[in-house]
Amino acid sequence: MELMRGVRSQLTELIAGLGTHDLAPMSLGLSHSLSRYKLKFSPDKVDTMIIQAIGLLDDLDKELNTYAMRVREWYGWHFPELAKIVQDNILYAKVVKLMGSRDNAAKIDFSEILPEEVETELKDASLISMGAEVSEVDLMNIRELCDQVLSLAEYGAQLYDYLKSRMNTIAPNLTALVGELVGARLIAHGGSLLNLAKQPGSTVQILGAEKALFRALKTKHSTPKYGLIFHASLVGQAAPKTKGKISRSLAAKAALAIRYDALGDGQDNTFGLENRAKLEARLRILEGRELSRAAGSAKGKPKIEAYDKDRKKGAGGLITPAKSCNPSADAVLGQTSNASAGNGEEIVPKKRKTEAEPSLTGGMAEEAPVTGEQKKEKKKKKKKTDEEEAAVPNDGNGTAKQEGEGEAKKDKKKKKHKAESNDVQNESENVNAGEKKKKRSENMLNKMKNLKCQGRRKRKGREKVRIEKIWKVQVTGYPAILEKKLGNNSILFCCIIFIHFFFVSFISNGFADFLWG
Repeated sequence: MELMRGVRSQLTELIAGLGTHDLAPMSLGLSHSLSRYKLKFSPDKVDTMIIQAIGLLDDLDKELNTYAMRVREWYGWHFPELAKIVQDNILYAKVVKLMGSRDNAAKIDFSEILPEEVETELKDASLISMGAEVSEVDLMNIRELCDQVLSLAEYGAQLYDYLKSRMNTIAPNLTALVGELVGARLIAHGGSLLNLAKQPGSTVQILGAEKALFRALKTKHSTPKYGLIFHASLVGQAAPKTKGKISRSLAAKAALAIRYDALGDGQDNTFGLENRAKLEARLRILEGRELSRAAGSAKGKPKIEAYDKDRKKGAGGLITPAKSCNPSADAVLGQTSNASAGNGEEIVPKKRKTEAEPSLTGGMAEEAPVTGEQKKEKKKKKKKTDEEEAAVPNDGNGTAKQEGEGEAKKDKKKKKHKAESNDVQNESENVNAGEKKKKRSENMLNKMKNLKCQGRRKRKGREKVRIEKIWKVQVTGYPAILEKKLGNNSILFCCIIFIHFFFVSFISNGFADFLWG
């Protein structure tokens, strides 16, 4: 390599009669011949035809839609009902070309173009059409436009067949995976088949969605899952939840297929068909997994949930906390020591819950709040009952037991009366608290009103002072200003005013005499 480079640099000296001006055309011709040799090396692998064909096909679709809409608008002035009856653009152009004026619709047979139902509807609408009359010259131009639409449609179909044959020749495996149109758009977007083969599967997946990708990166949102590959048939068959997974798998297999087509020697599409079968199997697995999740758990088994007594049954499934026991509503009775006649056993007192009586105002069952004073009273009562039980003598006939029961009943009655009195006191306290709140709110309102009145008075006083200042300056004028400056010097003030008026009258009289001469 270094030897050839040295020979090329010293070629003018080695060959006699060879100048530097002859060396430049020689190198240019050599480069052209090498490029021609590379192009002729594999004419079937030239993907430039695919790029041009798919670009022309897209342009033809746009032009065809534009021409078809122009035909509908133009002929709609004469027969507006036809646009709703025949919705296909190619059929519409064929009908307009064959019919011409709407008056000829009853005489023409449209069986070769339209079905019988549409034909009868068209003929009925032509008799009662609200369109305007059109001259023969206008109809001739409309028919020529219809010829253009039909010729464009025919050429588009021919170009699609050409593109299909070129894609099956140049990239058969890619065509088997994603189809002719999607594969051609991927090659055109990548620049060439070789450039596309250098891209990884992740790039092939979002190829065509660059704007959305950079917008997502800039705004820190989720990146797009697919680009041009979204229009492939496999992605279209997938459910919305599995489109991302299928597009990722399809992009990985498509990247392998592109490399096989660009760099491999085989001309068949077996590799692409095998990968397509694998992707279809994966799609069925994903759909089955989704069905199993809908039926039960992720593994296909129904979920077994733990029983919760607080969970409500129904659509809402709300949870309400279980009612807890309130220990403040429990009361303990004093122990009554009863020696039995023969055994001398003691009876253990039982705990009983005191039922809270409904409040007078609300009607709902409210529990009496336990304060520190009530606890002290309960302790004192317990001590008294214990002392009384110790003082009572135990007879053999059971008199002590009866007395203990009577005292227990009396204690119950006293507790009931106390509970009622506590409820009444609580209600009165609540009423007093409500009245206090009302009084506080009224006082606050009065204070606010007083503050507003004071603010208004201050504003009025300021306005009066400002008006008086303006009045002094405007009415009294210069003397008022002198009065401010001189203060109590009244004699000096009077002299200055006299001199002021004297000069004013003298100047005015002298000027008048000068004018009237």
